[in-house]
Amino acid sequence: MVIKNQKEIFFISLTALIVLLDQLTKYLVLKFQPLFDLKLFTLHLVKNTGAGFGVLQDYTSILTIISALVAIVIIYIYPRIPKGRFVQAATALFLAGTLGNLIDRLIRKFVIDFLDFSFWPAFNLADMAITLGAVGLIIYFWKK
Repeated sequence: MVIKNQKEIFFISLTALIVLLDQLTKYLVLKFQPLFDLKLFTLHLVKNTGAGFGVLQDYTSILTIISALVAIVIIYIYPRIPKGRFVQAATALFLAGTLGNLIDRLIRKFVIDFLDFSFWPAFNLADMAITLGAVGLIIYFWKK
């Protein structure tokens, strides 16, 4: 992809920033394995071999392939994505989250989760980016 305009610079920069922040936080959690425990929130290392909400545990190979395909499809269809700031940001978040967890699966064979609310499965910044991106895309295309 040849960078042509500010929208593409925004898209690439936001994607890269989220991937870097995701990998940095995961590195810090893996290295220091902090334990911060309140009744409703715990910060601790969780090695997730599945997908969101704990589904598909131990299907790392399949999830790696799916993540790679999703990232490739997003990059491939990028020229057809509307150039509005909102849809560009939502798509960048979705791509960044996918890439962040893909990196984990490729390097470690598991995804590092560390934000754990007692009433919700543990998650990470990539999961938040995927969720925010997906919700943003749903809202954008619903309104169209």
